[in-house]
Amino acid sequence: MSSLQQRNFQSGDTIMEQGKRGDSAFMIESGRVEILIEKDNGLVQQVGTRGPGTIIGEMSLIDDEPRTATIKALEDCSLLEINRHEFNRRIEKSDPVMRMVMQVVLTRYRDMLARAAILQNKNSMTKSEELEREYAEKSDAVSAIKMANEFEHALENNELSLHYQPMIDLKTKKVNGFEALMRWHHPEKGDISPGLFIPIAEETGLIAKASLWAFETACKALADFHALGGEYSDLFMSVNFSSEDFINPSLPDILLDTLTKSGLKPHHAHLEITERLLIVHPTSAKDTLEKCRDLGMEISIDDFGTGYSSLSYLHYYPIDILKIDRSFIKNMNDDPTAKELAKSIISLGQNMGMKVIAEGVETIEDATEVAAMGCDTAQGYYFARPNDLETILNFLKSAEFQF
Repeated sequence: MSSLQQRNFQSGDTIMEQGKRGDSAFMIESGRVEILIEKDNGLVQQVGTRGPGTIIGEMSLIDDEPRTATIKALEDCSLLEINRHEFNRRIEKSDPVMRMVMQVVLTRYRDMLARAAILQNKNSMTKSEELEREYAEKSDAVSAIKMANEFEHALENNELSLHYQPMIDLKTKKVNGFEALMRWHHPEKGDISPGLFIPIAEETGLIAKASLWAFETACKALADFHALGGEYSDLFMSVNFSSEDFINPSLPDILLDTLTKSGLKPHHAHLEITERLLIVHPTSAKDTLEKCRDLGMEISIDDFGTGYSSLSYLHYYPIDILKIDRSFIKNMNDDPTAKELAKSIISLGQNMGMKVIAEGVETIEDATEVAAMGCDTAQGYYFARPNDLETILNFLKSAEFQF
């Protein structure tokens, strides 16, 4: 997949010229530009300016007509180029770019009205600029595009890492596995929340590449855990996947090859996916998950109880593990309804021959309660926070759990 290309212009440079065709729009990262219209009598008139967070040349993405204005850099500018091919690809992926450009098209009509008003109102230039600034401040899609571009750069330049959170067998009170959680430390912005970058990675299709990286990295880490020997020699690793990952029919073979190269068995891998994502590509997800399960991997449904929660899909998809959403565990000691729902999910899983994991166990009371309910495994801050490989390896050597 190609990145958005960064282009730099110096003050006075012509970025695009009226009457010439082009197939690219530009998002302004820094600097300002002016928009110039040449009239039939040869008079050139400035009709507006644009600054960071706005788009210029957007009409080229949806038609093949000549440019309707000349745009020049008022100062040194850094722009992200969005060509028509990239735009069409992102529309197919329902990327935020599509929503952003639609907003920009509407802004274009505002500009047209502003230009028409120039002859009647000398303050119309200011009004046009105010509208544009208002749009830029409200457009979440601009930030989404920048983050997507930076995420791809992070993926290619080893800025991503994995943290590992232990899972505890509630009968033996021993660690029986881990969940691998993706982390991004931006060199300038610091730690970026997965709640921000994961949805963007999913929408742009970058998640497929990121998931394979995470699985390979997690398998190498699991081999290090197994090397501790004894009770740690058969631990599992749970890795999160997106619906986009299951479009690839080769995924099961890729995962099996990765496991083999790491010296692991298929049952050591738990593939985790949320209820919400299951129905995005239902047929391909079912086929791919069945192949993975046939190879010996286990399938885990994350955040169970917060999505569509249709009993039919528990039968339709090859599911081995239900993970009770943390919201039920957090509230069950104060909310009888949450407690009964947690009990019902555990009972449902047991009746269907599935294992059940409780997420978000934060107190000894939570651990005691879910164990009494018959839950198989638990994870949460009471036992351990997610941490880097070295920290968790050291943690295992002295870990003792009381509940």
